[in-house]
Amino acid sequence: MTDTVTLSHPTTLDIPKRGMPVTIITGFLGSGKTTLLNHILSNRQDLKVAILVNEFGDINIDSQLLVSMDEDMMELSNGCICCTINDGLVDAVYRVLEREDQVDYMVIETTGVADPLPIVITFLGTELRDMTRLDSIITVVDSETFTPDHFESEAAFKQIAYGDVTILNKTDLAKPNQIQNLEAYIRTVKAGARILHSQHGKVSLPLILDVGYNNPEAYADLVQEEIEQSQHDRDHHHSHDHHEDHTHHHHEHHHHHSDHLDNDGFVSIAFESDRPFDVHKFESFLQEQLPQEVFRAKGILWFADSELRHIFQLSGPRFDLQAEQWRTSPSNQLVFIGRNLDAENLRQNLKHCLA
Repeated sequence: MTDTVTLSHPTTLDIPKRGMPVTIITGFLGSGKTTLLNHILSNRQDLKVAILVNEFGDINIDSQLLVSMDEDMMELSNGCICCTINDGLVDAVYRVLEREDQVDYMVIETTGVADPLPIVITFLGTELRDMTRLDSIITVVDSETFTPDHFESEAAFKQIAYGDVTILNKTDLAKPNQIQNLEAYIRTVKAGARILHSQHGKVSLPLILDVGYNNPEAYADLVQEEIEQSQHDRDHHHSHDHHEDHTHHHHEHHHHHSDHLDNDGFVSIAFESDRPFDVHKFESFLQEQLPQEVFRAKGILWFADSELRHIFQLSGPRFDLQAEQWRTSPSNQLVFIGRNLDAENLRQNLKHCLA
C-alpha cells in the first residue's frame, strides 16, 4: 500500500439516514489495531469520528496511545471522541449518540483476545439497531507471526471467521510465500474473504470505511437466540430498573457467547510505578527474565536517564521503543498478556528494574 491516503469529504460519503455507521476493528494480540486506528484518525479529514477502545487489563494503554488523546470521553483536538468500554457497550454508544455535537462515524477497537460476535449482537440485537448501522468488521492480522493454530486461540479463529475485511499487516516483515499461505488459510475459514495488504496499518480509508460489507441477515439466528436469552434473564431478574432516558439492560450483550476468554486462558498483568526504570536493568529483564508465555506487552515507560516518555510495544519475540514528549507527569505503566503467568514473580522482577 502507498503512504498517501485519501478520504472523501464527509458530504460525499454515503452516511445513512437510518443511523450512524459503525466499524469494528478486531485482530489478535499485537496485530496492529491501534496503529490502524491512529492511521484513521490522522487521515479522516473533516469526518467527525467517535472512538471506543476496549482494553483487556487494568490499565488503558491503547487509549493513551491514540493521537491527541486527552482523557476518556473528552473531545480531542483532532475532532475525535474516545472512551473506554467498561460499564457496558450500549451505555458507551448512547453517550456518544446523545452528544450535542453530532458524530459522523464510530470506530470500535476490541481487545486482542476478543471474539467480535458479542459486539455484533449488541448492535443487531438491541435498540442500537435503530440508531446505528454496523458497516463492517475489520480484522487485522500480523503477517509475520500468525499461523493457523495461532496460540491455540478460539478468539483468533473467530476474528477471521467474522471479519468482513481482513488486513494482512506488517507484510514487510513476512516472506512472500508466508503471505500466500496465510491468504489461502484465511479463505478456508472465510469464503470470499476480502483481503488487503498493509505496512504500519496504512490502508486507503475508502476501502475500509463506509463500505457496507456487513450483512445483518447472516447473524439473524444468533441475534434471535440472544434476544430469547435476554428475555429469559429478564424473567429471572424482573426487578432490574430501567434507565429513564433509554430502556436497555446491562446484561444484554455478554451471555454465553463471551466465555471464550476462559477457554483461551489468557490473563493480563498490570504494573505501575511512580519511580523510573534503570534502562539497562529493564533491557536485561526483557532478554533474560521475560516469560515465554507472554504473547503481548505494551506500556508507557519512564527511564531515569531520559527526559522523554517511551512507548513500549512487544509482540512475540519482537519489541519496539519509541520516544516522545511526556503529556502527563512521568510514571511507568505496563501491561503483559499471556498464559500461565506468575503475576507476583513478574512484578518483583520489574521492581528490581527500578532505578
